[in-house]
Amino acid sequence: MRSTVAPQTGAQSCLEQGVQAGEEAGRQASGRAGLQVGRQQCALAGHWPAPPGSSFLGESCVNPEEWMRSLLIGPSEVALRGNVWGPRAGSPRMSLRDRYTRDNNVLSLEQRQFYEENGYLVIKNLVSDADIKCFRNEFERICKGEVKPEQMMIMRDVTIEKSEYAPSERTVSKVQSFQEDEELFRYCTLPEVLKYVECFTGPNIMAMHTMLINKPPDSGKKTSRHPLHQDLHYFPFRPSNDIVCAWTAMEHVDRNNGCLCVLPGTHKGYLKPHGYPKWEGGVNIMFHGIQDYDENSPRVHLVMEKGDTVFFHPLLIHGSGWNRTQGYRKVISCHFASADCHYIDVKGTSQEITEREVVGVGNKIYGIPKDTSLKDVFRFRGRLVKGERTNL
Repeated sequence: MRSTVAPQTGAQSCLEQGVQAGEEAGRQASGRAGLQVGRQQCALAGHWPAPPGSSFLGESCVNPEEWMRSLLIGPSEVALRGNVWGPRAGSPRMSLRDRYTRDNNVLSLEQRQFYEENGYLVIKNLVSDADIKCFRNEFERICKGEVKPEQMMIMRDVTIEKSEYAPSERTVSKVQSFQEDEELFRYCTLPEVLKYVECFTGPNIMAMHTMLINKPPDSGKKTSRHPLHQDLHYFPFRPSNDIVCAWTAMEHVDRNNGCLCVLPGTHKGYLKPHGYPKWEGGVNIMFHGIQDYDENSPRVHLVMEKGDTVFFHPLLIHGSGWNRTQGYRKVISCHFASADCHYIDVKGTSQEITEREVVGVGNKIYGIPKDTSLKDVFRFRGRLVKGERTNL
Protein backbone atom coordinates (compact mmCIF):
# COMPACT_ATOMS: atom_id res chain seq x y z
CA MET A 1 0.00 0.00 0.00
CA ARG A 2 1.23 3.50 -0.79
CA SER A 3 2.80 5.33 2.09
CA THR A 4 1.11 8.51 3.24
CA VAL A 5 3.07 11.72 2.74
CA ALA A 6 3.04 14.14 5.62
CA PRO A 7 1.46 17.56 4.99
CA GLN A 8 3.78 20.54 5.01
CA THR A 9 4.48 21.97 8.42
CA GLY A 10 2.46 25.14 7.87
CA ALA A 11 -0.56 23.20 6.72
CA GLN A 12 -0.16 20.79 9.62
CA SER A 13 -0.21 23.61 12.13
CA CYS A 14 -3.19 25.14 10.35
CA LEU A 15 -5.09 21.91 10.49
CA GLU A 16 -4.43 21.54 14.18
CA GLN A 17 -5.88 25.02 14.65
CA GLY A 18 -8.82 24.07 12.50
CA VAL A 19 -9.52 20.96 14.53
CA GLN A 20 -9.36 22.94 17.76
CA ALA A 21 -11.82 25.47 16.37
CA GLY A 22 -13.97 22.64 15.14
CA GLU A 23 -14.01 20.99 18.57
CA GLU A 24 -15.32 24.16 20.18
CA ALA A 25 -18.03 24.58 17.53
CA GLY A 26 -18.81 20.91 17.82
CA ARG A 27 -19.50 21.25 21.52
CA GLN A 28 -21.81 24.16 20.84
CA ALA A 29 -23.59 22.83 17.76
CA SER A 30 -22.73 19.66 15.89
CA GLY A 31 -19.78 17.76 14.52
CA ARG A 32 -20.63 18.83 10.99
CA ALA A 33 -20.85 22.52 11.92
CA GLY A 34 -17.59 22.19 13.80
CA LEU A 35 -15.91 20.68 10.81
CA GLN A 36 -17.00 23.61 8.68
CA VAL A 37 -15.51 26.03 11.21
CA GLY A 38 -12.28 24.06 11.07
CA ARG A 39 -12.29 24.36 7.30
CA GLN A 40 -12.80 28.12 7.50
CA GLN A 41 -9.96 28.40 10.00
CA CYS A 42 -7.63 26.59 7.59
CA ALA A 43 -8.76 28.80 4.72
CA LEU A 44 -7.88 31.92 6.71
CA ALA A 45 -4.42 30.51 7.30
CA GLY A 46 -3.92 30.06 3.56
CA HIS A 47 -3.53 26.29 3.62
CA TRP A 48 -6.85 25.14 2.20
CA PRO A 49 -7.00 22.93 0.23
CA ALA A 50 -3.90 20.87 1.01
CA PRO A 51 -0.64 22.15 -0.48
CA PRO A 52 0.52 20.51 -3.75
CA GLY A 53 2.39 17.32 -3.06
CA SER A 54 0.62 16.51 0.17
CA SER A 55 -1.55 13.45 0.31
CA PHE A 56 -4.27 12.27 2.66
CA LEU A 57 -5.74 8.83 3.13
CA GLY A 58 -8.64 8.05 0.82
CA GLU A 59 -7.82 10.65 -1.84
CA SER A 60 -4.92 11.96 -3.88
CA CYS A 61 -4.05 15.61 -3.23
CA VAL A 62 -7.40 16.65 -1.76
CA ASN A 63 -8.49 18.34 1.42
CA PRO A 64 -8.55 16.45 4.72
CA GLU A 65 -12.19 17.31 5.37
CA GLU A 66 -13.25 14.56 2.96
CA TRP A 67 -11.18 11.94 4.71
CA MET A 68 -12.21 13.03 8.21
CA ARG A 69 -15.86 13.27 7.18
CA SER A 70 -15.81 9.78 5.68
CA LEU A 71 -14.37 8.17 8.80
CA LEU A 72 -15.30 10.04 11.93
CA ILE A 73 -18.23 11.39 13.89
CA GLY A 74 -16.68 14.84 14.25
CA PRO A 75 -13.43 16.73 14.54
CA SER A 76 -13.28 16.07 18.26
CA GLU A 77 -12.35 12.49 17.36
CA VAL A 78 -9.42 13.49 15.15
CA ALA A 79 -5.86 13.13 16.39
CA LEU A 80 -2.55 13.77 14.74
CA ARG A 81 -0.69 10.46 14.81
CA GLY A 82 2.83 10.89 13.49
CA ASN A 83 2.51 11.67 9.77
CA VAL A 84 -1.06 10.48 9.34
CA TRP A 85 -4.32 12.14 10.21
CA GLY A 86 -6.48 9.44 11.72
CA PRO A 87 -9.02 8.52 14.39
CA ARG A 88 -8.02 7.93 17.95
CA ALA A 89 -8.04 4.30 18.94
CA GLY A 90 -11.57 3.18 19.67
CA SER A 91 -13.24 6.11 17.88
CA PRO A 92 -16.77 5.27 16.72
CA ARG A 93 -17.51 5.23 13.00
CA MET A 94 -19.99 7.57 11.41
CA SER A 95 -23.46 6.37 10.53
CA LEU A 96 -24.08 4.95 7.07
CA ARG A 97 -25.69 8.23 6.09
CA ASP A 98 -22.33 9.98 6.26
CA ARG A 99 -20.19 7.38 4.52
CA TYR A 100 -21.12 6.23 1.02
CA THR A 101 -24.94 6.30 1.07
CA ARG A 102 -27.64 8.66 2.30
CA ASP A 103 -30.74 7.92 4.28
CA ASN A 104 -33.65 8.88 2.00
CA ASN A 105 -35.85 5.78 2.37
CA VAL A 106 -35.11 4.55 -1.17
CA LEU A 107 -32.48 1.91 -0.45
CA SER A 108 -33.22 -0.85 2.00
CA LEU A 109 -30.85 -1.36 4.90
CA GLU A 110 -29.50 -4.46 3.16
CA GLN A 111 -28.85 -2.51 -0.06
CA ARG A 112 -27.08 0.25 1.81
CA GLN A 113 -24.92 -2.20 3.71
CA PHE A 114 -24.03 -3.98 0.46
CA TYR A 115 -22.91 -0.74 -1.21
CA GLU A 116 -21.04 0.37 1.89
CA GLU A 117 -19.08 -2.88 1.93
CA ASN A 118 -18.66 -3.53 -1.80
CA GLY A 119 -18.87 -0.17 -3.58
CA TYR A 120 -21.53 -1.15 -6.10
CA LEU A 121 -25.20 -2.08 -6.25
CA VAL A 122 -27.25 -3.64 -9.07
CA ILE A 123 -30.90 -2.62 -9.46
CA LYS A 124 -32.75 -5.07 -11.67
CA ASN A 125 -35.01 -4.00 -14.54
CA LEU A 126 -34.70 -0.28 -13.77
CA VAL A 127 -34.85 1.21 -17.28
CA SER A 128 -37.74 0.27 -19.56
CA ASP A 129 -37.45 -1.59 -22.87
CA ALA A 130 -39.14 1.36 -24.58
CA ASP A 131 -36.49 3.82 -23.39
CA ILE A 132 -33.66 1.49 -24.32
CA LYS A 133 -35.12 1.09 -27.80
CA CYS A 134 -35.16 4.89 -28.19
CA PHE A 135 -31.53 5.15 -27.07
CA ARG A 136 -30.52 2.39 -29.47
CA ASN A 137 -32.28 4.08 -32.39
CA GLU A 138 -30.62 7.40 -31.63
CA PHE A 139 -27.20 5.74 -31.44
CA GLU A 140 -27.75 4.20 -34.88
CA ARG A 141 -28.70 7.61 -36.29
CA ILE A 142 -25.49 9.06 -34.88
CA CYS A 143 -23.42 6.25 -36.39
CA LYS A 144 -24.98 6.89 -39.80
CA GLY A 145 -24.32 10.60 -39.56
CA GLU A 146 -28.01 11.50 -39.58
CA VAL A 147 -27.57 13.58 -36.43
CA LYS A 148 -24.41 15.34 -35.30
CA PRO A 149 -24.70 16.65 -31.75
CA GLU A 150 -22.21 19.35 -30.83
CA GLN A 151 -19.21 18.42 -28.68
CA MET A 152 -19.92 14.68 -28.91
CA MET A 153 -16.84 12.51 -29.21
CA ILE A 154 -17.21 9.51 -31.53
CA MET A 155 -14.63 6.81 -30.86
CA ARG A 156 -13.54 3.75 -32.83
CA ASP A 157 -11.67 0.62 -31.81
CA VAL A 158 -7.98 0.85 -32.60
CA THR A 159 -8.23 -2.14 -34.96
CA ILE A 160 -11.03 -0.72 -37.13
CA GLU A 161 -10.28 2.98 -36.99
CA LYS A 162 -8.77 2.99 -40.47
CA SER A 163 -11.13 0.46 -42.03
CA GLU A 164 -13.25 1.18 -45.06
CA TYR A 165 -16.58 0.35 -43.43
CA ALA A 166 -19.47 2.59 -44.37
CA PRO A 167 -20.73 4.69 -41.42
CA SER A 168 -22.64 2.30 -39.16
CA GLU A 169 -22.57 0.82 -35.68
CA ARG A 170 -19.82 -1.51 -36.91
CA THR A 171 -17.34 1.38 -36.94
CA VAL A 172 -18.24 3.15 -33.69
CA SER A 173 -17.20 1.66 -30.35
CA LYS A 174 -18.33 4.55 -28.16
CA VAL A 175 -20.02 7.94 -28.19
CA GLN A 176 -18.97 10.17 -25.34
CA SER A 177 -20.18 13.52 -24.01
CA PHE A 178 -23.68 13.34 -25.44
CA GLN A 179 -25.05 16.14 -23.27
CA GLU A 180 -26.15 18.04 -26.40
CA ASP A 181 -28.14 15.09 -27.78
CA GLU A 182 -31.65 15.51 -26.44
CA GLU A 183 -32.66 11.86 -26.81
CA LEU A 184 -29.57 10.22 -25.33
CA PHE A 185 -29.30 12.79 -22.55
CA ARG A 186 -32.84 11.91 -21.53
CA TYR A 187 -31.26 8.84 -19.89
CA CYS A 188 -29.57 11.19 -17.39
CA THR A 189 -32.91 12.70 -16.41
CA LEU A 190 -34.97 9.53 -15.98
CA PRO A 191 -36.77 9.80 -12.61
CA GLU A 192 -36.23 6.11 -11.91
CA VAL A 193 -32.47 6.58 -12.31
CA LEU A 194 -32.21 9.85 -10.38
CA LYS A 195 -34.17 8.35 -7.52
CA TYR A 196 -31.23 6.05 -6.85
CA VAL A 197 -28.52 8.55 -7.78
CA GLU A 198 -29.75 10.82 -5.00
CA CYS A 199 -28.96 8.05 -2.51
CA PHE A 200 -25.28 8.70 -3.21
CA THR A 201 -25.04 12.36 -4.24
CA GLY A 202 -27.80 14.10 -2.35
CA PRO A 203 -30.55 16.27 -3.90
CA ASN A 204 -28.43 18.62 -6.04
CA ILE A 205 -27.34 16.46 -8.95
CA MET A 206 -25.04 17.17 -11.90
CA ALA A 207 -24.57 14.90 -14.92
CA MET A 208 -20.81 15.16 -15.51
CA HIS A 209 -19.73 12.43 -17.92
CA THR A 210 -21.88 10.51 -20.42
CA MET A 211 -21.17 7.48 -22.61
CA LEU A 212 -22.89 4.94 -24.80
CA ILE A 213 -20.49 2.03 -25.22
CA ASN A 214 -20.82 -0.28 -28.21
CA LYS A 215 -18.23 -2.98 -27.50
CA PRO A 216 -17.49 -4.59 -30.88
CA PRO A 217 -16.76 -8.26 -31.60
CA ASP A 218 -13.06 -8.67 -30.88
CA SER A 219 -10.76 -8.83 -33.87
CA GLY A 220 -8.63 -11.46 -32.15
CA LYS A 221 -6.24 -8.93 -30.64
CA LYS A 222 -8.36 -8.45 -27.48
CA THR A 223 -8.49 -4.69 -28.00
CA SER A 224 -12.18 -4.65 -27.03
CA ARG A 225 -11.30 -5.26 -23.37
CA HIS A 226 -10.89 -2.41 -20.90
CA PRO A 227 -8.09 -2.63 -18.32
CA LEU A 228 -8.86 -2.47 -14.62
CA HIS A 229 -9.15 1.18 -13.61
CA GLN A 230 -10.81 3.68 -11.28
CA ASP A 231 -13.09 6.27 -12.85
CA LEU A 232 -11.92 8.99 -10.46
CA HIS A 233 -8.70 9.01 -12.49
CA TYR A 234 -10.62 10.87 -15.20
CA PHE A 235 -12.39 13.44 -13.00
CA PRO A 236 -11.08 16.78 -11.63
CA PHE A 237 -13.67 17.10 -8.88
CA ARG A 238 -14.08 15.84 -5.34
CA PRO A 239 -15.11 14.45 -2.89
CA SER A 240 -15.28 10.96 -4.36
CA ASN A 241 -18.05 9.84 -2.02
CA ASP A 242 -20.42 12.32 -3.69
CA ILE A 243 -19.87 10.83 -7.17
CA VAL A 244 -21.59 7.76 -8.60
CA CYS A 245 -21.85 6.05 -11.96
CA ALA A 246 -25.11 4.65 -13.34
CA TRP A 247 -24.33 1.93 -15.93
CA THR A 248 -27.34 0.39 -17.70
CA ALA A 249 -27.24 -2.75 -19.84
CA MET A 250 -29.02 -2.27 -23.18
CA GLU A 251 -29.06 -6.04 -23.74
CA HIS A 252 -27.96 -9.19 -21.95
CA VAL A 253 -24.33 -8.90 -20.84
CA ASP A 254 -22.11 -11.67 -19.53
CA ARG A 255 -18.50 -12.79 -19.72
CA ASN A 256 -18.89 -13.85 -23.35
CA ASN A 257 -19.59 -10.32 -24.60
CA GLY A 258 -17.49 -8.47 -22.04
CA CYS A 259 -19.53 -7.70 -18.95
CA LEU A 260 -18.34 -5.44 -16.17
CA CYS A 261 -15.82 -6.97 -13.76
CA VAL A 262 -15.49 -5.37 -10.30
CA LEU A 263 -13.16 -5.82 -7.35
CA PRO A 264 -15.54 -5.53 -4.36
CA GLY A 265 -14.46 -3.26 -1.53
CA THR A 266 -11.72 -1.44 -3.43
CA HIS A 267 -13.71 1.81 -3.20
CA LYS A 268 -12.37 2.08 0.36
CA GLY A 269 -8.85 2.62 -0.94
CA TYR A 270 -7.20 5.55 -2.64
CA LEU A 271 -6.68 6.72 -6.23
CA LYS A 272 -3.89 4.65 -7.74
CA PRO A 273 -1.50 5.66 -10.56
CA HIS A 274 -2.79 4.77 -14.04
CA GLY A 275 -1.12 4.29 -17.40
CA TYR A 276 -1.42 2.35 -20.63
CA PRO A 277 -1.10 -1.43 -20.26
CA LYS A 278 1.51 -3.12 -22.38
CA TRP A 279 -0.80 -5.21 -24.55
CA GLU A 280 0.48 -6.75 -27.78
CA GLY A 281 -2.68 -6.04 -29.77
CA GLY A 282 -2.73 -2.35 -28.95
CA VAL A 283 -4.77 -0.21 -26.58
CA ASN A 284 -7.55 2.25 -27.33
CA ILE A 285 -6.92 5.90 -26.51
CA MET A 286 -7.61 6.86 -22.89
CA PHE A 287 -8.02 3.19 -21.89
CA HIS A 288 -5.76 3.74 -18.89
CA GLY A 289 -5.24 0.97 -16.37
CA ILE A 290 -3.99 0.65 -12.81
CA GLN A 291 -0.29 -0.12 -12.69
CA ASP A 292 -0.25 -1.90 -9.35
CA TYR A 293 -3.03 -3.97 -7.84
CA ASP A 294 -3.36 -7.28 -6.08
CA GLU A 295 -3.96 -9.83 -8.83
CA ASN A 296 -5.33 -12.22 -6.22
CA SER A 297 -8.13 -9.84 -5.20
CA PRO A 298 -11.59 -11.41 -5.54
CA ARG A 299 -13.41 -10.42 -8.72
CA VAL A 300 -17.11 -10.40 -9.54
CA HIS A 301 -18.39 -10.51 -13.12
CA LEU A 302 -21.73 -8.73 -13.32
CA VAL A 303 -24.13 -10.69 -15.49
CA MET A 304 -26.99 -8.32 -16.29
CA GLU A 305 -30.18 -8.27 -18.33
CA LYS A 306 -31.50 -5.44 -20.47
CA GLY A 307 -32.57 -2.56 -18.23
CA ASP A 308 -30.53 -3.68 -15.23
CA THR A 309 -28.47 -0.82 -13.80
CA VAL A 310 -25.39 -0.95 -11.61
CA PHE A 311 -24.46 2.05 -9.47
CA PHE A 312 -20.82 2.17 -8.40
CA HIS A 313 -18.31 4.35 -6.59
CA PRO A 314 -15.59 6.16 -8.63
CA LEU A 315 -12.78 4.52 -6.65
CA LEU A 316 -14.09 1.00 -7.26
CA ILE A 317 -11.57 -0.92 -9.36
CA HIS A 318 -13.32 -2.34 -12.41
CA GLY A 319 -12.89 -3.20 -16.07
CA SER A 320 -14.41 -5.38 -18.77
CA GLY A 321 -13.30 -8.36 -20.82
CA TRP A 322 -13.11 -8.76 -24.57
CA ASN A 323 -16.17 -9.51 -26.67
CA ARG A 324 -16.00 -13.12 -27.86
CA THR A 325 -19.36 -13.00 -29.65
CA GLN A 326 -20.34 -11.69 -33.08
CA GLY A 327 -22.73 -9.14 -31.62
CA TYR A 328 -22.18 -5.62 -30.30
CA ARG A 329 -22.58 -5.21 -26.54
CA LYS A 330 -24.27 -1.92 -25.74
CA VAL A 331 -24.55 -0.04 -22.44
CA ILE A 332 -25.43 3.55 -21.62
CA SER A 333 -23.98 5.32 -18.62
CA CYS A 334 -23.58 8.61 -16.80
CA HIS A 335 -21.38 9.74 -13.96
CA PHE A 336 -23.32 11.94 -11.60
CA ALA A 337 -21.92 14.19 -8.90
CA SER A 338 -23.29 16.35 -6.16
CA ALA A 339 -23.47 19.97 -7.29
CA ASP A 340 -21.77 20.72 -3.95
CA CYS A 341 -18.52 19.08 -5.13
CA HIS A 342 -15.47 21.22 -5.85
CA TYR A 343 -12.88 21.21 -8.62
CA ILE A 344 -9.20 20.42 -8.16
CA ASP A 345 -6.12 21.12 -10.25
CA VAL A 346 -4.68 17.86 -11.57
CA LYS A 347 -1.36 19.28 -12.69
CA GLY A 348 1.52 17.53 -10.98
CA THR A 349 -0.62 14.49 -10.13
CA SER A 350 -1.12 11.08 -11.73
CA GLN A 351 -4.21 12.53 -13.44
CA GLU A 352 -2.17 14.90 -15.57
CA ILE A 353 -2.11 12.34 -18.39
CA THR A 354 -5.91 12.53 -18.51
CA GLU A 355 -5.86 16.30 -18.84
CA ARG A 356 -3.23 16.17 -21.55
CA GLU A 357 -5.13 13.63 -23.66
CA VAL A 358 -8.63 15.07 -23.17
CA VAL A 359 -7.47 18.58 -24.07
CA GLY A 360 -5.38 17.23 -26.95
CA VAL A 361 -8.36 15.45 -28.51
CA GLY A 362 -10.56 18.49 -27.91
CA ASN A 363 -8.02 20.73 -29.62
CA LYS A 364 -7.73 18.41 -32.61
CA ILE A 365 -11.48 17.95 -33.14
CA TYR A 366 -13.02 21.17 -31.86
CA GLY A 367 -10.11 23.59 -31.70
CA ILE A 368 -10.28 24.24 -27.96
CA PRO A 369 -7.19 26.09 -26.69
CA LYS A 370 -4.27 23.90 -25.71
CA ASP A 371 -4.00 25.61 -22.33
CA THR A 372 -7.54 24.57 -21.36
CA SER A 373 -7.65 22.76 -18.01
CA LEU A 374 -9.49 19.54 -17.32
CA LYS A 375 -11.76 21.31 -14.85
CA ASP A 376 -12.69 23.84 -17.55
CA VAL A 377 -13.72 20.95 -19.80
CA PHE A 378 -16.01 19.54 -17.12
CA ARG A 379 -17.43 22.95 -16.27
CA PHE A 380 -18.51 23.15 -19.89
CA ARG A 381 -19.84 19.58 -20.10
CA GLY A 382 -21.65 19.39 -16.77
CA ARG A 383 -25.43 19.72 -16.74
CA LEU A 384 -27.77 20.16 -13.79
CA VAL A 385 -30.41 17.40 -13.77
CA LYS A 386 -32.00 17.91 -10.35
CA GLY A 387 -31.98 20.49 -7.58
CA GLU A 388 -29.74 23.55 -7.57
CA ARG A 389 -26.36 24.12 -9.21
CA THR A 390 -24.56 25.21 -6.10
CA ASN A 391 -20.92 24.82 -7.13
CA LEU A 392 -19.85 22.55 -10.00
